[in-house]
Amino acid sequence: MLRRKCATVLLASISIASLSAADKKSDAFRPPAADTFPNRQKQAGVVIAADPYVASDQLKPAFDKLNPNDYGVLPVLVLIQNGSDKTIDLTQISVVYVDANRRNIDSTPAAEVQYLNAPERPKPNVSGIPKFGKKKNPLAAFEIESRAFVAKMLPQGESAHGFFYFQSDHRAGAMLYITGLRDASTKKELFYFEVPLPERPIR
Repeated sequence: MLRRKCATVLLASISIASLSAADKKSDAFRPPAADTFPNRQKQAGVVIAADPYVASDQLKPAFDKLNPNDYGVLPVLVLIQNGSDKTIDLTQISVVYVDANRRNIDSTPAAEVQYLNAPERPKPNVSGIPKFGKKKNPLAAFEIESRAFVAKMLPQGESAHGFFYFQSDHRAGAMLYITGLRDASTKKELFYFEVPLPERPIR
């Protein structure tokens, strides 16, 4: 009986420790408020800020050891702060990366990013039998989806943030073109935003 109790206590302790570690990891990335960013736009009380993540000191808190840029994926942090008197419906939000040459690049859904740089197909060895490796695609890291922008509704006084992913590198002169924000009660589209992106990291 004593052994069972000790085992139960030990398992409970391990579970609590695991949950605490997961909580710490999920809480590790907490960007500042949208209205503190120099690259932002405000309309009718709503503030949207954006920051491309390209530098290692930026990427570490959000993606740990992964640098999506190494695999042709640019993560852009988008922050929305609702200071209006309306609840904003974000279910139809569209975020487009407009590069310096005015080329429009649609965001890639976070769930699809892991397939952009899939491991190579197995190659046959000298015996003619293919070798199937177990190499994991780096873009399958859980941070890609867990850090993505997922907010669907934004009540008055609330804020939301997350990443959008683009198959592009980053150059000076780029911006984000954001549409699809709607009044949750009337479903009327409110406005569009054009947020310039900095050439170098903001923070």
